[in-house]
Amino acid sequence: MFEATMGKTIRNHDPAITHHAALDARMVEAVRGIRLLGLTSWPASTQAPFLQSVARGRPELPQVAYPRLDFSDARRELDAILGQCDGSHPLGAYVQDSARSWDLAARLLEALGTPEVDRYSTELFGVPEQPMPGNGPTTREAAQHFIQIAQELDHELLAPEEQVPVSSIALQLQLQGDLDDFFGGRVISVELDPALIAKAAAGATRIRVRTSACFSAYDRAQLFHHEALVHSLTALNGREQAVLPSLALSSPRITTTQEGLATFAEQITGSIDIQRLKRISLRIEAIAMARDGADFIQVFEYFRQAGQTAEESFSSAQRVFRGVPTGGGAAFTKDTVYLRGLVAVHTFFRQMLREEKLQVCRWLFAGKMTLGDAQALAPLFEAGVLAPPRWLPHWITRANGLAGALAFSLFANRIRMDQIGER
Repeated sequence: MFEATMGKTIRNHDPAITHHAALDARMVEAVRGIRLLGLTSWPASTQAPFLQSVARGRPELPQVAYPRLDFSDARRELDAILGQCDGSHPLGAYVQDSARSWDLAARLLEALGTPEVDRYSTELFGVPEQPMPGNGPTTREAAQHFIQIAQELDHELLAPEEQVPVSSIALQLQLQGDLDDFFGGRVISVELDPALIAKAAAGATRIRVRTSACFSAYDRAQLFHHEALVHSLTALNGREQAVLPSLALSSPRITTTQEGLATFAEQITGSIDIQRLKRISLRIEAIAMARDGADFIQVFEYFRQAGQTAEESFSSAQRVFRGVPTGGGAAFTKDTVYLRGLVAVHTFFRQMLREEKLQVCRWLFAGKMTLGDAQALAPLFEAGVLAPPRWLPHWITRANGLAGALAFSLFANRIRMDQIGER
């Protein structure tokens, strides 16, 4: 009904569009303080005492003091917005789904430091036992597959240049040059941050790199394609949306698509390596361990035994225990979305190729949205209600190259590896 009357509706300045645009603007204001990752992340000061206790041979569980948060006003406003949405309208459904997602995030933050965080986290991000798209293997089984392959490969297979560590200062200069060339000027700045626990973190106009970290040859390309040209770029393009300003925000409901799209960008540009897949997969297995009862120390040791340094192991383990007690039985499950999102995005791109709708894939970069949003909002993009992406990664603008890679993938999937005999 909506799609059939779209042209007439736009010409008549559909009051439903104006109505939902106003609701979206209210939602943006309401969720301003709901910073899910920022408020669940640990302070950098927690690392040194723990590593010192490990060095003494008597590791002690980290104690993290979380703020007591009250988002009741924001949740009341979200509830009011929900009550005014028309779920049969594409914009109404989008605002409705987003408001529900923000409400869950607010409830999670109000429960920081308790096992309840695990429940809200699984509602937002899923669990390791969740099947892949198409009822394939579970996310945990996929993770175990990549861990096994990585362990079977000898590090001597790496080329000499892949084994040379890159300092944070060198990476900063190189990545800044890459970004300035892409945008034709300083749009995103790369900054060193001594207090960052993760190796890197991306915002709309800034990428922070941990000062003490060392990087591999692959890290530069991964930060460029994953962090900058997906996470930062979709935020920047989302800021261009007058009707749906929330497309610039990292709503929890878009996390699976965002991380899947970013990891797919690594894959399609040849920037992902088996060690990167192993790191992602180890986190998924560690989340399953924590939910099964493993405490922070046991998860930390799991990462160390998998080959990570003590500092890397701490960083990896704290991702698993963000917001939850460190004694085991609960986890922050966000990192389960990487592999599941990668498979979902890869499948979506192949589906759009088969249906001759690759344009829909480009709209994924017009802001932070789900795969379903890109399809549901297609009439609004076509009618000019929503703006096309101002910036696009080179790999998606080269339709022939992208189509070639996807077409080969479609065909290769028809080959049964278990029926290939020895030659």
